Amino acid sequence: MSKPAVTELLQAAVDAVKGTERPGQAAMAEAVAEAVDAGRHLLVQAGTGTGKSLGYLVPALAHGERVVVATATLALQRQLVERDLPRTVEALHPQLRRRPEFAMLKGRSNYLCLHRMHEGVPQEEEDGLFDPFESATPTSKLGQDLLRLRDWSDETETGDRDDLKPGVSDRAWAQVSVSSRECLGASKCAYGAECFAEAARERAKLAEVIVTNHALLAIDAIEGAPVLPGHEVLIVDEAHELVSRVTGVATGELTPGAVNRAMRRVAKLVDEKAADQLQTAAETFERLMELALPGRLEKVPEDLQYALMALRDAGRTCLSALGNTRDKSVQDEDAVRKQAKASVENVHDVAERILEGSEFDVIWYERHERFGASLRVAPLSVSGLLREKLFADRSVVLTSATLKLGGDFNGVGASLGLAPEGLGDEEGDAAAETPPWKGLDVGSPFDYRKQGILYVAKHLANPGREPQRTDMLDELTELVEAAGGRTLGLFSSMRAARSAAEELRGRLGLPILLQGEETLGELIRRFAEDAETCLFGTLSLWQGVDVPGPNCQLVVMDRVPFPRPDDPLMSARQKAVEEAGGNGFMAVAATHAALLMAQGAGRLVRATGDRGVVAVLDPRLERARYGGFLRASMPDFWYTTDRNQVRRSLAAIDEGAKRG
Repeated sequence: MSKPAVTELLQAAVDAVKGTERPGQAAMAEAVAEAVDAGRHLLVQAGTGTGKSLGYLVPALAHGERVVVATATLALQRQLVERDLPRTVEALHPQLRRRPEFAMLKGRSNYLCLHRMHEGVPQEEEDGLFDPFESATPTSKLGQDLLRLRDWSDETETGDRDDLKPGVSDRAWAQVSVSSRECLGASKCAYGAECFAEAARERAKLAEVIVTNHALLAIDAIEGAPVLPGHEVLIVDEAHELVSRVTGVATGELTPGAVNRAMRRVAKLVDEKAADQLQTAAETFERLMELALPGRLEKVPEDLQYALMALRDAGRTCLSALGNTRDKSVQDEDAVRKQAKASVENVHDVAERILEGSEFDVIWYERHERFGASLRVAPLSVSGLLREKLFADRSVVLTSATLKLGGDFNGVGASLGLAPEGLGDEEGDAAAETPPWKGLDVGSPFDYRKQGILYVAKHLANPGREPQRTDMLDELTELVEAAGGRTLGLFSSMRAARSAAEELRGRLGLPILLQGEETLGELIRRFAEDAETCLFGTLSLWQGVDVPGPNCQLVVMDRVPFPRPDDPLMSARQKAVEEAGGNGFMAVAATHAALLMAQGAGRLVRATGDRGVVAVLDPRLERARYGGFLRASMPDFWYTTDRNQVRRSLAAIDEGAKRG
């Protein structure tokens, strides 16, 4: 029996959600079906409002093989599992004659650990704050959270942290969860048969569609121990985030706190000599880190080398001792031993990695006001890793509203380990060893040129390093005033956002919310509810705000969001491109800025009736040579540098919204 056409299936799914047919969605579904059937790779740019979830779910379900869908945000994972997949499966059932099973799978630490809940945490972690068998009601916030978790553990069917409403603090959750390294394993654990994480894995093994996150996808690819079931098709949604998420998973970190924690955990389980060796190494490392200055280490200094060698060797000694000793005085020693081993392994592995000094790694010190200094190591690039681990054995579809930067897919393709489009097909070409792929832009249902204006304030001075830009604040004040509020302010730093919020609160009689003064969800809710309210903030607002309608009609960017010049990883990547004969600034800094500006500009038009202005208060977008590349990465708004025209437009939009 022949398979039903993907267009028929899509129409059935669209009807089921009471939607309307969108040409971009249909083009995407057909392209995904073709790529999946041919075992090829596809990059799809699908603008806001395209309905890209159905655009890939319908052909994926029709294909009939196991599919993994990886997203960057929890919100999209929940939307897929709770809304899109149930409706789509039901809609397609009459034509497919089957109901594909689907499941969500997360990392182990996202699920409540019954062993931790019933047996307690190792003593050094408890700090006397919680006895799971104690019936007295604690008065502290932590104690109250833990009592709630105990009650919830008896009623939850999933053990998934995200199903606990309202949530609990990270500190409380850490008492009742374990990492994959700390887990005893189902066969050795008294609660293995009831384990929530194991149950989630079993459901995933039986499912045709598995929804997960970028981080778990990265762990599956990098660490060699598969956590995802084998699959023939991989779909990466919010794909513009993939490289940074994979980089995060591949980054190692050493802090004095983590080293001391490992030392405390292992001290009761090994002989005194091994424990003393680790304690001495930890003290040396801590003294060194007190003097550490932020920045990249092109070469590991001699004193740090000695400290890392001491940590590595002490870690190896302790790991060897852990394998040989048993201490009957320690209750539930297997759990205690597993946790100690995980902590010491991390110290050993990161120290050894830094000492190996791979040319493909970047090493730097970071200093945080609250947490102190840390030593970090990250891959210079993850493109080779992705090419080898992600694209080798399956068909991969990557989609996002922002994959075309500067007018083509090649910048994003390169970051993923893909040769310029088409070159991977050529016999004998150096790029032939990279997988062939195709890029497709299916557009957007929005008429950007009629719905939005891109305004660049070219009369302003170029932004410098000083946080206070008086001319920019004057311009911002006039724009917000003309818009009657309704402003999302996207700033390149928290210091700039705070400065602007404080200044405009003094100048205007409008409510101005500032990121950090309340939870992000609450800030966005308040911004969406009141037309006069403005919301100012930094990175998470560039990508995380979805407020359709008249309450967000002005999106302001204070400057082109280039990475900080002292960002160790970005500057190292830029230098590597230049040494290879490329344009490091365009490949790294400009591409980073283009992606953020495309995402930020995408906050303006979220529905067909939306109108407004994206204002960039940085004249370099008009004057600099790279300005055209950045503008070509943003939605195709009507473009102007005429400040008077923009004020009149904002006032007219405000008036229209009030009449509304």
